[in-house]
Amino acid sequence: MSLLKHVGTIGGLTMVSRVAGMAREMIFARVLGANAVTDAWFQAFIIPNVFRRLFAEGAFSAAFVPMFSKRLHSDGGIEDARSFSDDVLSVFLPVLIALCAVMMLAMPWVITLLGDGDADPATFATEVDFARIMFPYILLVSLVTLFTGMLNSVSRFAPGASFPILLNLVLIGALLFGEYAMSSWGWTIEQVGYSQAWAVTIGGVVQLVWLYVWTRVEGFRPKLLWPRITPEVKRLSIIALPAAIGGGAYQINTLVQLYFLNQLDSGAISYMNYADRLNQLPLGIIGIALSTAILPTLSRFVGAKNKEGTDRIQSDAIELSMLLTIPAAVALAVCAVPFVTMIFQGGRFSLEQAELTGQVLAMLVLGLPAYVLVKVLVPNFYARSDTRTPVYAAFISLAVFVVMNFALIADYGVVGVALASVVGAWINVAYLYIVLVRRGYYTIPLKLVGRIARQLVAAAAMGAALWFARDLLTGWYSAGLFQRIGALLVLVACSAVVYFGVAFAIGAIDKQRIAALTKKREP
Repeated sequence: MSLLKHVGTIGGLTMVSRVAGMAREMIFARVLGANAVTDAWFQAFIIPNVFRRLFAEGAFSAAFVPMFSKRLHSDGGIEDARSFSDDVLSVFLPVLIALCAVMMLAMPWVITLLGDGDADPATFATEVDFARIMFPYILLVSLVTLFTGMLNSVSRFAPGASFPILLNLVLIGALLFGEYAMSSWGWTIEQVGYSQAWAVTIGGVVQLVWLYVWTRVEGFRPKLLWPRITPEVKRLSIIALPAAIGGGAYQINTLVQLYFLNQLDSGAISYMNYADRLNQLPLGIIGIALSTAILPTLSRFVGAKNKEGTDRIQSDAIELSMLLTIPAAVALAVCAVPFVTMIFQGGRFSLEQAELTGQVLAMLVLGLPAYVLVKVLVPNFYARSDTRTPVYAAFISLAVFVVMNFALIADYGVVGVALASVVGAWINVAYLYIVLVRRGYYTIPLKLVGRIARQLVAAAAMGAALWFARDLLTGWYSAGLFQRIGALLVLVACSAVVYFGVAFAIGAIDKQRIAALTKKREP
């Protein structure tokens, strides 16, 4: 199956998930707004997701998928793969249960370490409650990640790409119920926050059932055995540990960001969350989809010592990612306040809050190409079982992020925190690429550099067009639903027509290469 088709499957379902997530955030903003309760909820939601990403984006993406795939396609076939996955599951589950127990007991100290220990006692108690209610989600979604890795190894990408949709649907249902309860039964914002917290864990159960059914459909039938450290499980741990540490650097970055946001006025965490939701839309659709799709193919080419194939896949991924990411970043930067106003403003989320969130978004998306490039470059290391280099890159990026925060937060507040994230992301990309070049793994071809430069020209033309178009529709951004949709469609259409029109005219898009991406290739 072609790279473009894999990316289309993952990206299409991820787009549905991101749109559902966007709908969830729109409803969340209108129902709950931006205040101490929403800050507490978002902070509590981030904590289990930090640990989720350690497994989803670290250990299993780096170690489990190549090891499981190797067994699946070896002489042992599906039976060998089943045995390996059962051994991993049987060790993995007790570790997760112990982690949940320890973290739930230690949650008051965790919240204190995140910089909110001097909060009002009632607010602090709410933060601890929210975090304890939501933390079991890590156990559920980590098992989902294991099952997703098994399915990805047989190129069954759809179930793993679609499971986030289920959580969003459960949360949307809980929000609509909460709005009804506020208007009919007099519920407070805090009570709705509690219902949302419980909805996270319920959504995790739904996701787990969904993936378990699909693993059985594919014939894996996972079983829980008595835990035993087999040589394969031990090797998985040895490979995965540096990846988990590397992922930990990114997640420490998230927690450090929470620490700095907690030093600011109430609402800062919420503003960053709403802005990052728009930033994550192209990142999830493009970066994560490409990263997931190219890792198995890169692993096969590297294993076959096919450098030409490896370089081709890496170049294809970079070209396709920048073709879509650069215009997304420019459009979001130029129209940040209009987009935030159209999507989030209303109900308990004011125009002033929308403007501040837009300022955060305009800064945050300057790092969007860097975030995507990290996702695209890291698989080149993972395919070689090199999980240490991304660790070094991540910790260097983290160090830069911390220093930048201390330098910027006093003068620029939440916008300064966003700028620190941007600088750290570009440092990460620079380090990864320099190492790839020095080791002879990959060097960007000059033709690709030229096409990316032309993509930047096309994006600049698009940005200029949007700069003038956005002011013509000012009155529509905070108007009724149909005016908002109309303004959004006009801006998106303007972006697409100008960018792709100029891109085709100046040769920023290689039509032959795009056509080649639709063809099936064998290593």
